[in-house]
Amino acid sequence: MKRSIAFTGKGGVGKTTCLVLFLKFLIETRQDHRILVIDADPDANVGDLIGEEIYFKDTIAGRMKILQGKIAKNIIAPYSNSKQAIEAELFNCILHKNNFDFIEMGRTEGVGCYCSVNNVLKNALDIISEDYDFVLFDSPAGLEHFARKTGKDVSDLLIIVEPSKMAFSTLKNILIVSDDVKLKFDNYWVLGNKFLDDRKDFFRKKIESLNEARIQLLGFISQDPEIMRYNLLSNNLLDLPRDNLTYKSAKELFEKLM
Repeated sequence: MKRSIAFTGKGGVGKTTCLVLFLKFLIETRQDHRILVIDADPDANVGDLIGEEIYFKDTIAGRMKILQGKIAKNIIAPYSNSKQAIEAELFNCILHKNNFDFIEMGRTEGVGCYCSVNNVLKNALDIISEDYDFVLFDSPAGLEHFARKTGKDVSDLLIIVEPSKMAFSTLKNILIVSDDVKLKFDNYWVLGNKFLDDRKDFFRKKIESLNEARIQLLGFISQDPEIMRYNLLSNNLLDLPRDNLTYKSAKELFEKLM
C-alpha cells in the first residue's frame, strides 16, 4: 500500500534529520520500493543532509518564477500551452539518486504570486507521486502547502517534538490548523527527538493531557553526538553507520510506523 508521510514540527526540533533517518531505513529495508522525497519547507535543509547543493533556479519555485515571465510573453516553445510547460518544468526539477528521487519546492520570497499555475502544479505533483510507493514530505509547521491542497493525499502526519514548551505548543497548533483547514490524515504520529530518559515520562503525561484520541506516540529518539557531528560537518547522513545505536533504536520505531 502506498504511504505518503509528512514530517512536521517547530523549527529546530530535527524533523529533517528524522526524515533522512527514515529515508535511510526505507532504502535499507524496502529495496524494491520507489521513494520520492519532497522538501516543502522554505528553509530547505534536506539537500544539506544528503550531500546535495540545490540552487534556487533548480527548485520548483525558481523554475516557476522564470516560467511565469515566459508565459506572460507567450514564449513557451516547444510546448503548445502553459500546462505542458509547467508539467515539463516540474519533471525537470526531479533529482534522481541511486535509491530515491528528490524535489525541492524552494522559497517563495521574490517569486510573486503564481496562483495561476498552482492548480496545474498541484495536479502534476499528484500525478508524479502516484509513481512512488513512498512519498516523504519535509513540511513547515504551518502546513501551508496542505492548506493549498498541494500534496493533499498524505496518509501519515508525523509531528516531531523536542523536550521544550515551544515544541509542545507547536504540536497543539498543528492539530488546530489541521482542523481549521479541514485536513484529515489516516494517522497522526508524535515522535520525540533529542530526548533524555528522564524527560520521557513527563512528555508522555503531556501527551495524555491533550486527550487527543487521534494521535499516537511513536516513541523517542535520543540526542546523538555522532548524528550532531554529521549535521555540523554537512556529511551525508545516509552514510551514518548502520550500527549507530540511536539509528538502530530509531529503526525499531519506524517499523512500528510501517
